[in-house]
Amino acid sequence: MHAPFERRSVDKGFLKAGHAPTLLAAFLYFDASFMIWVLLGPLGISIAHDLHLNAGQKGLLVATPVLAGAGLRVVAGGLVDQFGPRRVAIGAQISVIVGLWLTWLLAPHTYVSMFWVALVLGIAGASFAVALPLASMWYPPRYQGTALGIAGAGNSGTALASLFAPGLAAMVGWLNVLGLASLPLIAVLIAFLCLAREPSSRPATLPLSSWGPILKSGGCWALMFFYSVTFGGFVGLAAFLTIYFNDQYHLPPAVAGACTAFVVFAGSFIRPVGGALADRVGGTKALMLLYGLAGLIFMLIATGLPSVYLAFAAFFVGMLTLGLGNGAVFQLVPIRFPQQVGILTGLVGMAGGVGGFYLASSLGAARQMTNSYGPGFFIFALICLVACGCVSLCHRKWVGVCK
Repeated sequence: MHAPFERRSVDKGFLKAGHAPTLLAAFLYFDASFMIWVLLGPLGISIAHDLHLNAGQKGLLVATPVLAGAGLRVVAGGLVDQFGPRRVAIGAQISVIVGLWLTWLLAPHTYVSMFWVALVLGIAGASFAVALPLASMWYPPRYQGTALGIAGAGNSGTALASLFAPGLAAMVGWLNVLGLASLPLIAVLIAFLCLAREPSSRPATLPLSSWGPILKSGGCWALMFFYSVTFGGFVGLAAFLTIYFNDQYHLPPAVAGACTAFVVFAGSFIRPVGGALADRVGGTKALMLLYGLAGLIFMLIATGLPSVYLAFAAFFVGMLTLGLGNGAVFQLVPIRFPQQVGILTGLVGMAGGVGGFYLASSLGAARQMTNSYGPGFFIFALICLVACGCVSLCHRKWVGVCK
């Protein structure tokens, strides 16, 4: 009877508890950075045509920024501890803008030189370890989920890249798209400078010795594996699906990019629902269901669906499943490691990027070696089923701690 009133009170409390302009700035920074992070995927068709790349080279190239971003998240997290998230965000954004300008001026036109571009885009991918702490440090524990959910919705930026980049590349060329990509980054940087404030207090920096016991924990590695499957699948598909739709079903680049954007948007905005589902039924129970469903979906995709409409529907459901899984994994992090959430966020986030690198590169390699994407999707489906089994084991061991 009093629930509506209580809900309004909670909403007002959230608005008063932290710093809304900083939260908005964190979202904008995260969103623009993720758009840049996966940019080589939507541009991959044009780049491959100009540089005469085979399927394996395309897969490795579009996957490299994902791997670079995974590694740089650990570096960014350390810099945040030392200098504060606002300063690190500004420095990272300027680095990416300058890198894009240099790329446009130097005009790389060899396969090897494109890996410099991949490294620059990887800096944008490290924004995960900057934007989330910036939002988190402004809010008390009871509002952490809401604040991180709003900031984390910035992963929808991956869909913006798929939606706009292929069409722009057809009009002005992929190299000019890389140069033009600096414009939204500059706009977001100006907004960030005006809106964001450095948190008045930051958690004490943990010594390196504190990482040892965490890395020896099986629970830590389990969570890293779980996120490498859910977020790895999400970002790997976000980077590669434009190429897949074009190659497998001969869709024009702009149409292939629009299809990719649609399924990526679905996976992005369903993430908070995954956290709520985990709150309701338990993180391990939710993940058992989601991994089992994902395994079946990607097994079906591996058979080579005869129609692009069937493939689109399958990827849509598959991306929803992975998005729900992303939220469910992070529901488990503070429950299993309540005193080391910061360290676990960095490690789990890094593992997600590594998983994305694996999926995108393996799909290209499968196409190159077998002339089919089927083996790549089949192995990923098996990995999902293995994850389902691992969650089942963890559910038994974590009984009493997790639902």
